[in-house]
Amino acid sequence: MDIELTWQEAKARTQAMELEIANSIPADKVATVDQLPTGAVIDCSDTLVNWHGATTVTLTAGTEPEPLVRAIQAKYKDSRFTIKIRDPAPAGHYEVQLRSPDTAEMYIIGAGGDPGTIRIASGSVCFAWVDDGKYKRGKF
Repeated sequence: MDIELTWQEAKARTQAMELEIANSIPADKVATVDQLPTGAVIDCSDTLVNWHGATTVTLTAGTEPEPLVRAIQAKYKDSRFTIKIRDPAPAGHYEVQLRSPDTAEMYIIGAGGDPGTIRIASGSVCFAWVDDGKYKRGKF
């Protein structure tokens, strides 16, 4: 755990990884990449929190998400992440979770809520919450 991070640093690192995953999809299959500008801070424990956000990749017409999600799974097979597969996930589609074995960092990749999309939901490593007067349950 990197408890010395600020929420801004945790957000920046996590959003960069969301975009790395999105950019691994072949460009000819991608219409748009939309990263949420804000996310939420959620408790990891009594003293630690992590930042959560998401990016949606809209695919070109006629492109199916599942083969691309499987390609992302293959890309990260021998990476710093462990891989968990949910087939089907509760929403009924194939889903890959990239999880750090050492921290709470994770990325959930699967078909999005809209047809022809892939959603990359994220959670940063846990870090200590510094009470700088900002309400912890706000948007970050």
